[in-house]
Amino acid sequence: MTELHELSLSAALAGLRNGNFSSTELVKASLQRIEKLDGHLHAFLSLAEDSALETAGQADQQLAEARKTGTIDNLPALLGLPLAVKDVLVVEGLPCTCGSKILEGFKPPFTATSVQRLQQAGMVVLGKTNTDEFAMGSSTENSAYGVTHNPWDTSRVPGGSSGGSAAAVAGRLAPAALGSDTGGSVRQPASFCGVTGIKPTYGRVSRYGLVAYGSSLDCVGVFGRSAEDVSLMLAEMAGHDTLDATSSKNPVSPMQFPKTDSSSLKGTKIGVPQEYFIDGMQAEVETAVRQAIEQMQALGAEIRPIRLPHTSYALPVYYIIAPAEASANLARYDGIRFGPRVPGDAMWEVFTRTRGEKFGDEVTRRIMLGTYALSAGYYDAFYGQAQKARTLIKRDFEQAFEQVDAIACPVAPSTAFKIGSHGDDPLAMYLEDVFTLPANLAGVPGLAFPVGFDGAGLPIGMQLMGRHFDEAGLLRMAYAYQQVTDWHTRQPDLQFLEN
Repeated sequence: MTELHELSLSAALAGLRNGNFSSTELVKASLQRIEKLDGHLHAFLSLAEDSALETAGQADQQLAEARKTGTIDNLPALLGLPLAVKDVLVVEGLPCTCGSKILEGFKPPFTATSVQRLQQAGMVVLGKTNTDEFAMGSSTENSAYGVTHNPWDTSRVPGGSSGGSAAAVAGRLAPAALGSDTGGSVRQPASFCGVTGIKPTYGRVSRYGLVAYGSSLDCVGVFGRSAEDVSLMLAEMAGHDTLDATSSKNPVSPMQFPKTDSSSLKGTKIGVPQEYFIDGMQAEVETAVRQAIEQMQALGAEIRPIRLPHTSYALPVYYIIAPAEASANLARYDGIRFGPRVPGDAMWEVFTRTRGEKFGDEVTRRIMLGTYALSAGYYDAFYGQAQKARTLIKRDFEQAFEQVDAIACPVAPSTAFKIGSHGDDPLAMYLEDVFTLPANLAGVPGLAFPVGFDGAGLPIGMQLMGRHFDEAGLLRMAYAYQQVTDWHTRQPDLQFLEN
């Protein structure tokens, strides 16, 4: 018999609607799972146990009334389902630390639009998940509150910066979670933890209430077990928000999944860029991704080789633009308005002491890089040139999507690496995002989903990137693949942690 915590979001939704169990039982199952395992995984930074149970109780009343009156189809779309939220999205009354000591003790007075829309759809917030400080990292080792461990091998990282959310879904602590993706921070942890994660088109989901890192790159993303799971949440979150001037007014396409058969991807053109299959990539990753592409071809997709010639510029361009935007965005943390304050004899001394003591090494490094790139005499040479190169990268994607409907490639060059293995080498850490950064620079959607395991039993993920605002197309392709494979249903054996 399947335990409640093992249910996917879509299966849990069906069970709730059928009256097989209550929302309170579902939420309690997640909270009990967290209590048993999170001491080992450290996926959560804070829990909202009392409010979660209260909200679940209210959902049960709505469900009971709807069954009596025969109005079950009129209920909020995701009523009673548990949700974990990355600790860079504000939720009224819950701590928001962004994984940093500089926001320790801060409780925001409002809720992010993305979270609010899911709450309006009936979801129950369990708590806030761990993150690299201010979402700056690829391993969740940069959190000021400790490292998150990968449920498949607790000696390894879960990816970053949304590692807490990915580990929570992979470890069956929550059926779904929110993350943020500035350069791969949803897709890379999804790959490392063997779950499905989507970074939508820039502007598809409101950034209001998402603590800013790189404002032209940041996206709110979703983790679930499958393409169907993430589509349920994205459908509720997507759409224009008057509180975010960068949110798009583009209509949201219905995310419906037709019956899958041997020709379900017929007419779909998938491009495979040679620039994403590089020397030094783990051989098992390339093999698994190419086999997944072959499986999509067997489902009727036409596979075409394509070129994205400016891909090699993505890494240096990102590490000029993102730190530059971060240096401006993080100027607001000065010990005056938010979080703790380190005393000083003068105002500037308070600023410098607070920032010097409360920001971690990686955040300090990126602020310094960004400030340098924006400084007088260097702006045109660095930031200005990076923006020109970004335009070329975006143009590569536009030209590719004149030939194909989606682009298939690895999510990361390797599977999850050992905790501490990149500790003294920031460049090695930055290279972990080499395949995910271009989608953020171009603003296109990216979807990561599991396609196999390496010899050590670690998950391997594949990435699909699509045209602007074609999340539905990517999800349909992944759904077709997941109907004929079972990688997304595999779960880590965590019984040894429960003892």
